[in-house]
Amino acid sequence: MPGTVLLLAASPVGRGCLVDAASVLPVLAAVPPAVLAGTDTANVVELADPLEPQAVLTRLRAAAAAPGPLTVYVTGQLQLDRRERLPHLALARTTPSTVRYTALPWHWIREELRLRPSGATTLLLDLHADQETWEWLRAHPLDSGRNNAVYGRIAPPPSRRTVAAPAYMRAVATILRSGHRPPPDQLHQQALDRCASDGGASGADLVLAAPGPVAGDPHAVIAAAVRSGRHGDADALAARHERAAALALGPASEDALHWAEVRADLAMFAGDPVRSCRAWLAVAEARLRAGQEPGTPPVEAAVDRAHHQWGLIRDGARARELGSALAALRGRVPGRREGALDHVQRELSRLQTQG
Repeated sequence: MPGTVLLLAASPVGRGCLVDAASVLPVLAAVPPAVLAGTDTANVVELADPLEPQAVLTRLRAAAAAPGPLTVYVTGQLQLDRRERLPHLALARTTPSTVRYTALPWHWIREELRLRPSGATTLLLDLHADQETWEWLRAHPLDSGRNNAVYGRIAPPPSRRTVAAPAYMRAVATILRSGHRPPPDQLHQQALDRCASDGGASGADLVLAAPGPVAGDPHAVIAAAVRSGRHGDADALAARHERAAALALGPASEDALHWAEVRADLAMFAGDPVRSCRAWLAVAEARLRAGQEPGTPPVEAAVDRAHHQWGLIRDGARARELGSALAALRGRVPGRREGALDHVQRELSRLQTQG
């Protein structure tokens, strides 16, 4: 099965730039696609200093939907948004005051990759952090998803008026240009050794080395059922895990809500936007009832996904029913996209006129 490779290099333009992220892309692009992916054949998507987080999300979502192995190479810098203090990958237009709107929330990466099969996704990361984000990371490990193998490093801020080089990713690219991709853990260690010998690593770097889930993870079984078109079997297995988590830990526990989210995504894969929208609305309401703030990533993600699925509903009566619930929820959870509530209200008005 062909592999998929996403090369993402991003950093702000101007004084806020900490690392010359895009400089590594020519070196990576010189590596044959099959070597980048570790497969016989591969498709490569390259994003160099993208401007819009939604554009990156679209490419990431398409890569995550590919059935074969996926390798994501990310070079750039992390910054916290001022409102929620959550890590974002800074993009070309990002400034400290606009992180929330111009940078890519790191949890978007985690969310888009979470239903991929066990062992099918590898992230190789060379990230730098500003001082505020560096202090945050020392108390909050970067969450890249429990289903993914993650290797790389996060470097502290460079000296003032200095733009750092992506030494780790350059070392990865140099190793791969030999024409052979070792297993990710070996590639990672070889890159760290090369960085150390070349003086490109700081003793303070946070080293990332997570091999991913073990075989037999239920997510892998569910993903295999989806790939083979057995959507009912996939939902039944997820429902069993949801019931077990609710009985053991309570229906508002993170484990139970996780499986409710899995079922919402499974409905999407099955082409049932009504069921998916309804499930995402229920997840959002459950999180709010549990005391989670409207601006927290899991709540925003649930409402955003409900909104997306609602837009795919072709049954007017169901669209009106769920649109009313979505509008009420959007009033509490406006999300990051400007005009989301206005969009629901306009579409709902149009549907009511047609009905």
